[in-house]
Amino acid sequence: MKRLIIDAHLDLAMNALEWNRDLALPLSEIRQRESNMTDRPDRGNGTVCLPALREGGVGLVVATQLARFRPNSYVPTAWNSPQQAWAMTQAQLAWYREMEALGEMMQINNLEGLEQHLALWADESDSYADKPIGYILSLEGADSLVNIDYLYRAHGYGLRALGLSHFGPGRYADGTKTSGRIHHEGLELMKVMGELNMILDVTHLTDEGFNQVLDTYEGPIWASHHNVRAVVPNQRQLTDDQIKRLVARGAVIGGMLDCWAMDIRFIDTVSDPWQLDIRLEHLVDHWDHICQLAGNARHIGIGSDLDGIFGTEQSPWDMDSIADLQKFEAILLRRGYSEEDTDNIFHGNWLRFLRRAWKR
Repeated sequence: MKRLIIDAHLDLAMNALEWNRDLALPLSEIRQRESNMTDRPDRGNGTVCLPALREGGVGLVVATQLARFRPNSYVPTAWNSPQQAWAMTQAQLAWYREMEALGEMMQINNLEGLEQHLALWADESDSYADKPIGYILSLEGADSLVNIDYLYRAHGYGLRALGLSHFGPGRYADGTKTSGRIHHEGLELMKVMGELNMILDVTHLTDEGFNQVLDTYEGPIWASHHNVRAVVPNQRQLTDDQIKRLVARGAVIGGMLDCWAMDIRFIDTVSDPWQLDIRLEHLVDHWDHICQLAGNARHIGIGSDLDGIFGTEQSPWDMDSIADLQKFEAILLRRGYSEEDTDNIFHGNWLRFLRRAWKR
């Protein structure tokens, strides 16, 4: 059987609802249905669906709810009021519940459920094709929480991880392509997150916000989908100091496969991954850098973001679908990583993090 993979960042429900993709279908059929559509750059180029996850041995994912508050903005994932944003996250939750009802997915929100799901996927009497995809629910950006009381409601239905910000200005914290400190409401939200022992995702925070989180948040912290600023020098990536601070906290950093986060030459909607020869191996360059800073391979994993408003037009050219994450096995072993390192990168590091976080 293939090595089990944990992918710490996928926007499944957003794709299902805002892109109107039936993710229970094979990828070939989803692409065929979109072949004549031009409303989004990734139409006909999608790389993620539930059958492809099973094909690739991706048995557990961190799956998002995502709805931003952007007044007078009419772009994907953006809404004109916090109440509209909350309603969209509830529609996304309903989609996950429908996938559970079909046996396609299974929500994981505690240590007991995690171990039961791992045992299911370790059972070789059934093929991966017969197993549900486990998902841990995460909220990417806190805009949709109308007020802090809504966090209790979200935790009650299984929300276990939360990032305060996304792209641009936010209600609780500003994010990628901005600067500035976490808002007062965000600091209050962090207190409730700590009370609930929720995982705080530092992805998309400003540099100032990152420092505030590392200085003040006492609960579990991870970086679900982040690459390295020393390799791709823009604010969306992690500095060496940030990486060292995350390592000291026992965090895991999920490597993402959006080409602009892998290679500084890539420009969205302009560049071509094949012409620039951007391959899966480019992500290992980022992992190598983190490992050199950490002194080991225990703080890296996969957080692919492969359905984050892009498809093959913005992914490594040697990857046709998310099932090709298995290609990292040969790449890592050839680059000098051990069998144990490879298992840790594929799933072991995320599992160690979750077991420690959920044992509290």
